[in-house]
Amino acid sequence: MKAMIRRTYGESGVLELSPVEPPRPAAGEVLIEVRAAAVDPGVWIFMTGRPYAVRLATGLRRPRRFGLGLDVAGVVAEVGARVTRLRPGDEVYGTCRTGSFAEFAAARESQLAIKPANLTFAQAAVVPVSGCTALTVVRETGAAPGRRVLITGAGGGVGTFTVQLAKARGATVTGVCSAAKAELVRSLGADDVIDYATAEVDRDGPTYDTVVDLAGSRPLSLLRRAAKPRGTIALVGGGHARGRVMGGFHRQMAAPLISPFMSQTLKGISSFVRVPELDELTRHIENGTLTPVVGATYPLAGTADAFRDHAASRSAGKIAITVP
Repeated sequence: MKAMIRRTYGESGVLELSPVEPPRPAAGEVLIEVRAAAVDPGVWIFMTGRPYAVRLATGLRRPRRFGLGLDVAGVVAEVGARVTRLRPGDEVYGTCRTGSFAEFAAARESQLAIKPANLTFAQAAVVPVSGCTALTVVRETGAAPGRRVLITGAGGGVGTFTVQLAKARGATVTGVCSAAKAELVRSLGADDVIDYATAEVDRDGPTYDTVVDLAGSRPLSLLRRAAKPRGTIALVGGGHARGRVMGGFHRQMAAPLISPFMSQTLKGISSFVRVPELDELTRHIENGTLTPVVGATYPLAGTADAFRDHAASRSAGKIAITVP
């Protein structure tokens, strides 16, 4: 089969489309004929090996595994001996173990769900990682009627899902994004939009019950000025932030240590892609309260171009990779 791989860490220039052996599913896994995958900050981190802390898990000098890609959507081709929910021919979405930028990928049954009937494969592929992250954010920050929520990076992958899920729970939402993405963010349900080029998140003073920082680039002092004295500040991601060793992730790790000394609650958000979360996202998608935003679509051979698009933040939502 063909797969987009990298044999060393680096920018998109290290990617190469290469023939590789198809993966073999373990007893609790399925083999997926990949129809689509997605680009996100996590995959960019695995490709570049930055921040350097990620190399403790992926290989210090070079990647232990050459494949890339987490989000996946496709058709089950084969099932392992202990698989009970899925069978060949099922259309599924979730995350995979072996790299989704490939014609076939192996994935744990526990990280796959039946694809929403009203989505294309490309739409489904952009949901798992970002959708589950957004779902965790709104759960842990208590988005609800009467609560005001500020979301930075509202036009991005996680942001577009977070705006919609917070609105579905009845919150009043302000999105922070570029002027080019403002109309989209409003169309997803945001009650107000802040153009980060002309105003900062504390534009209206300490008025928000929850401040969700998805961009990972704003100092905590600034986020605190936007949150109410007893509000919640949620820190999500941060791999693109400054810092060669930890990027912006040191803030998430330090959150539980800092929070007791603040009047506001500081939360570092981490999430997992599992069946219950995917099933909840499917319900939102099928009843029309959640729509994935596919900003651009590239063929498998154009994955390097997709990463360049992602790095430049040109496309709203997430970028999909289609596999013929």
